[in-house]
Amino acid sequence: MLHPLRVLRWIYLGRLSVAVAIFIAAVTHWRDADSGDTLVAALALFCTIAFTAGSFARSSQLRRPLARAFIVAQSLFDVGLVTVIIHLTGGGTSQLAALYILVITAAALLLPVGWGLTVAAIANGMYLALLFTAHRSTLSWSVALQLVVFAGVALGIAFLSSRLREASAGRERLEAQLALARLQADDILRNIGSGILTVDDSGRLLYVNPTAGRLLGLDADAAVGRPMSETLETLAPGLLRALERTMRDRVRINRGEASILRDGRVIAIGLTTMTIDSGREPSGVSATAIFQDITDNKRLEALRLRAERLEAVTELSASLAHEIKNPLASIRSAVEQLAGSPKANEDERVLGNLIVRESDRLSRLLSEFLDFARVRVTRLGPVDLAAVARSAASLAAAHPDCRSDVEVQCVVPQQPVIVEGDEDLLHRVAFNIALNAVQASPQRGAVRIEVSQLTPDEVPNGTPFDRDAVALRIVDSGPGIREDIRDRIFDPFFTTKSGGTGLGLPIVHRAIDALRGIVLVESAATGTVFTVLLPSAMNDHGDPS
Repeated sequence: MLHPLRVLRWIYLGRLSVAVAIFIAAVTHWRDADSGDTLVAALALFCTIAFTAGSFARSSQLRRPLARAFIVAQSLFDVGLVTVIIHLTGGGTSQLAALYILVITAAALLLPVGWGLTVAAIANGMYLALLFTAHRSTLSWSVALQLVVFAGVALGIAFLSSRLREASAGRERLEAQLALARLQADDILRNIGSGILTVDDSGRLLYVNPTAGRLLGLDADAAVGRPMSETLETLAPGLLRALERTMRDRVRINRGEASILRDGRVIAIGLTTMTIDSGREPSGVSATAIFQDITDNKRLEALRLRAERLEAVTELSASLAHEIKNPLASIRSAVEQLAGSPKANEDERVLGNLIVRESDRLSRLLSEFLDFARVRVTRLGPVDLAAVARSAASLAAAHPDCRSDVEVQCVVPQQPVIVEGDEDLLHRVAFNIALNAVQASPQRGAVRIEVSQLTPDEVPNGTPFDRDAVALRIVDSGPGIREDIRDRIFDPFFTTKSGGTGLGLPIVHRAIDALRGIVLVESAATGTVFTVLLPSAMNDHGDPS
């Protein structure tokens, strides 16, 4: 499991140390040494320094890959150096013959089995040649035992080295698989549509994925390591409480709900929390929260409930309106005749005219309510929503309720924007909302009517559209809708206008519902935005028109 470069560095250090030691011994302690031996020691030191420096430069400084021939050359040089050292220190009687074992061990570690045994055989051959030629020794039991030890070391180290290489290869494959899994998991966590954050048992953020950073409005990388209480207290107190409860009570929260305050807007989130046992004592519990923006789902659910409520009110009240209108007409006619009778005095005529006037007002109200109840698609076909918006803008700008200093802008594409619907209903929707906008606009205010084609990514989650959608937006610069009445603006007969019937926006809602669209409202102190979403019409090729 040792890295070859690390083993080579130890070999370089050991090689230089031995060569320097032999040279110093030859110069200082071998008083009766032959001058030839001193020269050989000096040459061995010089060659060792030069060869080691070149090898170090190749393996470390130049960062070249360690070729097999390079490692074989290192082993053969060491065999030669040890042979020279044994020759200088007494041949067969030298105590330094054991250095062959170190050379054979290093070769067996760095080279395949065959090459390791080859280096051992060369070391044995060099040792025998030294004994039989230079020192005239004979093959004794001690020499034979040394040769057997050299071969045994080579075989043992070669076997261990092969097993180490197999283990190392297995570890490298495992590390590669773990790295791949880590990359895949990180890619999934970074691109998943849900926010994910993990806190440790001390309450510090361990992980925040980019989606969580976007939802919370913070830098995901900078938030890691900070206390969750400091980070989430103002942004998402509900999420903070859920994490604290999960860690304290070790309970999992499924389908919980909380809210996030971001850029002055409240965003509803659905969340799930779970505990992770970190193995520490005494607490040893961290927690992970997975959450997503469910604001669109909540709004669509409110729209569905509102549509059901309007439908129930419509069915009940329409029948009552029919029952009231006929008797009311009879009452009006009878009172009119009584008031016009020659026998009627002045007070009776005044009261009679008052009853007739109120009867007419009630009759108009009942007619409007019956009109509200009868909202339905009568002619379904392709409609240019851009043309409808331009017409509604012109009528709203010319209406008596529109101040002369209020600017009505119409921002629509030049080419037709086709939806499938009822032109009369769409015109009624656009005009009603535009009229409300100009009526709510202050002096020198502005009303903007926009039409745009939306891509599937821009359509709110949960919208029942199976293709692209078209948006009609009407924006005013008025004071906005008070928060306490915002949920009631589509209720029948609810109005804040003097003399209003409270049926304009309910008619808009029923008309859009009949056209299989949705209407969304966003209001602030700087104005209100009504957004009508409708499915795009499709041409004969199945593409948006």
